[in-house]
Amino acid sequence: MSEVHKFLFEGLPVRGMVVRLTDAWREVLQRRQQGGDPWPQPVRTLMGEMAAAGALMQSNIKFDGALVLQIHGDGPVKLAVAEVQSDLAFRVTAQLDGPVADGDGIEAMLNVNGRGRCAITLDPKNRQPGQQPYQGVVPLYGDQREPLQRLSEVLEHYMLQSEQLDTKLVLAANDEVAAGLLIQRLPVEGVGNLGGERNEDQIGESEDFDRIAMLAATLSADELLSLDVDTLLRRLFWEENLRRFEPMRGELGPRFVCSCSRERVAQMLNSLGREEVESVVAERGEVEVGCEFCGIKYHFDAVDVGELFAPLAAQAPGSASIN
Repeated sequence: MSEVHKFLFEGLPVRGMVVRLTDAWREVLQRRQQGGDPWPQPVRTLMGEMAAAGALMQSNIKFDGALVLQIHGDGPVKLAVAEVQSDLAFRVTAQLDGPVADGDGIEAMLNVNGRGRCAITLDPKNRQPGQQPYQGVVPLYGDQREPLQRLSEVLEHYMLQSEQLDTKLVLAANDEVAAGLLIQRLPVEGVGNLGGERNEDQIGESEDFDRIAMLAATLSADELLSLDVDTLLRRLFWEENLRRFEPMRGELGPRFVCSCSRERVAQMLNSLGREEVESVVAERGEVEVGCEFCGIKYHFDAVDVGELFAPLAAQAPGSASIN
């Protein structure tokens, strides 16, 4: 079962979080496979890491709305998106415009010419009139303009530049599990570990954070993917005093949700107009619409299209093929 575990280091301005996406991540890949549009292995890894990172960040800020993690690329991957709602329902998608080779990383997939960008958008659920979503954007290279090769490095750089918070991230994904570990320095001012105002003077100056981040950095991708959370935390922080919170699982935890449906696709086709839709059917025999997020393809043949544009009282059952 997919889950999020939060914890604090007692007496220290450091917090942590572990996410494991299991059944939810496998559902994402299965639906793309069923839709006939599976991602190449490096893209699957990237999308799993983005889903895990998005769940970590959304759990961390308790934002009432959608957190959208986007990477705009200038390589074979033009766009990669992970969207996580406040209830931790998530979905991911990627747009490819060229071949991706085994072993390709961030630079080869998204930053070939140095123009790739990572954006994090917070879109409030109940946006007020005139209110715009908050968005922060960073390039896919470090302070010395060195290309960043891993998503974890990009997001650590984002948190330092945009939020002024020291952060250590370990991310990994395969075809069974997508997982992440987040360690973050908390502001010194305020009520201990529970928050407070930013203290930018403390950036890079917390020995406690540095020590714990070094311990987190010893975690390998294989360990992150294979160890249960209790074993993982004992392995890393056995000398530290952790205060752990109730895990977020099931309906309270991360899960894959896609809002696509045959009804929504039908509404979209209806908005295009009868003439345009029927011209596609005449040329191809049917209309095929694929969901960018889950990969499922919806098919409408001539009978379906006739029903779609027929007066309501005259409609008869049509075919209902969803592949």
